[in-house]
Amino acid sequence: MFVCICQAVSDQDIRRAVAGGARSFEDVQTHTGCTTCCGCCEAEARELVQTTLESERRVVALPVAA
Repeated sequence: MFVCICQAVSDQDIRRAVAGGARSFEDVQTHTGCTTCCGCCEAEARELVQTTLESERRVVALPVAA
């Protein structure tokens, strides 16, 4: 699904940016160009970045079975 139509940034592009090391909305914005045109998608993009970062933190925090 496209989050930012102006820059053709999908939800997967945002998730890949986080998986690739982006640690903030601004990092994702720099990497993808998301919200740099009209800005209509900013709220949705910020929420997706936040939930993706939180999901990644939960995965990292899971205990490893011995």
